[in-house]
Amino acid sequence: MSTTPSTTPLLEVRNLTKHFPIRTGLLQRVTGAVKAVDGVSFDVHAGETLALVGESGCGKTTTGRSILRLVEPTSGEVRFDGTDVLALRGETLRRMRRRMQIIFQDPYGSLNPRMTVGAAIKEGLIVHGLAEGSAADRRVATLLDEVGLRPEYAARYPHEFSGGQRQRIGIARALAVEPSFIVCDEPVSALDVSVQAQVVNLLRDLQRERGLSYLFIAHDLAVVAHMADRVAVMYLGRIVELAPRRTIFSTPLMPYTQALLSAVPVPDPLAKRQRILLPGDPPSPANPPSGCVFHPRCPNPLKDAECTRVVPPLEEKSPGHFVACIKQPLLHL
Repeated sequence: MSTTPSTTPLLEVRNLTKHFPIRTGLLQRVTGAVKAVDGVSFDVHAGETLALVGESGCGKTTTGRSILRLVEPTSGEVRFDGTDVLALRGETLRRMRRRMQIIFQDPYGSLNPRMTVGAAIKEGLIVHGLAEGSAADRRVATLLDEVGLRPEYAARYPHEFSGGQRQRIGIARALAVEPSFIVCDEPVSALDVSVQAQVVNLLRDLQRERGLSYLFIAHDLAVVAHMADRVAVMYLGRIVELAPRRTIFSTPLMPYTQALLSAVPVPDPLAKRQRILLPGDPPSPANPPSGCVFHPRCPNPLKDAECTRVVPPLEEKSPGHFVACIKQPLLHL
């Protein structure tokens, strides 16, 4: 079942799975697997921002990298503008990657310290045959200006910039090849709060000007509330709730989503809010629970033995609001 409006999506992800083998012993035999992503499905439409949220280790980044084939998925289907991305090889895959880019989480580790900023941005232009020589230099200057940096910074090295400036350089590098879809892998989590706002506003402006689509991976729900059109909530490698942003923040149905939202700080010391505390720790993705992966920590009073046996599908509970829960949640924020 589609989890988006009826129009044709730009990106279609169906039953995406990525299992990392566990090898033990002298012969490194495979004795198990870490189920980092376990049957994820969603769509992203042209010009849309879909936020992928959840606690650390739930599989958000692996999902984004699997879509771009920076890590090879174990199984599933990824279609971009009607093309089967997982079937591409060689030159056809390289051409497709021009249209699908990524902004990495770490602005310090994502730039080669031995390359000038101009060389890092120019590399994509040269590889894809978009510009060379003085034309490439002019394009780099334009991109730096577009992300709020001075064109003469092209001659400097990454260590000469702050974290926020480096992330702007990473954005310019992603934009250089004129993509239509960008995976934003927690692009502001390593930045100061004031700088976060600047980068988020920059991403929104670029999306409006260029018609970009984003898969915005984050764990900061305050940023998601400002950035996203729709929100998909992940837990232990699976999407447990997917809905428009306003619906997620006003009427979350999945107990895990409700617990996440109850932890968002409220900038009012007099405000009273019920805090939902989940028992225990998240299970290991190498040994996930049977049935609903959330059932060992679920505070829903309707939870019973069926939750330990049945894997809940992502079903539409109301128009555009999909929830993976076989019980009608009773919790309310």
